[in-house]
Amino acid sequence: MNFLRAVRHSNPSALLLVSLAVCAAQTPANKPASGVEQIAAAAKSYSPDLVQQGRALFRKDCSFCHGRDAGGGETGPDLTRSKLVAADVDGDKIGPVVRNGRPDKGMPPFDRSDQEIASLVAFIHTQQANALASARGGNGGRKGVDASDLQTGNVEAGKRYFEGAGGCAGCHSPTGDLAGVATRYTGLELEEQMLYPKHAKPKVSVTLASGQTITGTLGYLDEFTVGVIDSTGTYRSWWTRDVQYKVDPALNAHVELFPKYTDADVHNLMAYLQTLR
Repeated sequence: MNFLRAVRHSNPSALLLVSLAVCAAQTPANKPASGVEQIAAAAKSYSPDLVQQGRALFRKDCSFCHGRDAGGGETGPDLTRSKLVAADVDGDKIGPVVRNGRPDKGMPPFDRSDQEIASLVAFIHTQQANALASARGGNGGRKGVDASDLQTGNVEAGKRYFEGAGGCAGCHSPTGDLAGVATRYTGLELEEQMLYPKHAKPKVSVTLASGQTITGTLGYLDEFTVGVIDSTGTYRSWWTRDVQYKVDPALNAHVELFPKYTDADVHNLMAYLQTLR
């Protein structure tokens, strides 16, 4: 749910409950209530304590995409208008999505206890009911994402993850391809680039005649030449006839990280990337 959880080929957005949102059109006042409104209207109420627990968890892990009130952010869908949420009964649909994720849509799986799932369900359903009531009164509207929701990680922990367990340093360099990345991208756009970059270059490994293997991002390739930008940001090239090389799809490494990310990993990595100016 936190920071890193996410895949989208056209407009990816890293994080929890992304696949829950299927936006429903508002029902005109002179027509029967939609299925979403009917189900939400019949939804049970939850204890204030449970809703508050869910609110805290949601704002910590989900709000950077879906807004602090679950009403949608700049890239995350509005969960208060989700048909899946409206059809959910005691977490039977929300729970599996949270725990299994939707990597194809930029959402990694999240290991959440039954109590945590119950609190999220309580908060989301309560927000949906409140939003519908507000819409009937003419106060509906998509909300934004509070900047503070993107700044909850630990910079040093993020740097350790980048250089170690995350394997980021194998393809990227803070003084090379990522130099100034926090200036080029900010907020949710930076997070999106981190989780599933739109313009990522393929990874490539080049094996020299000596047996040494050089890895990095593809800098250039034609039938005569293969060029690599290594982890230090240095460009190196060889005649293709003199080496063996393998080009991998650009986003495979990012996709493979989705089921491995923890909430802390995403937040911490985001905090570290925001220092690369």
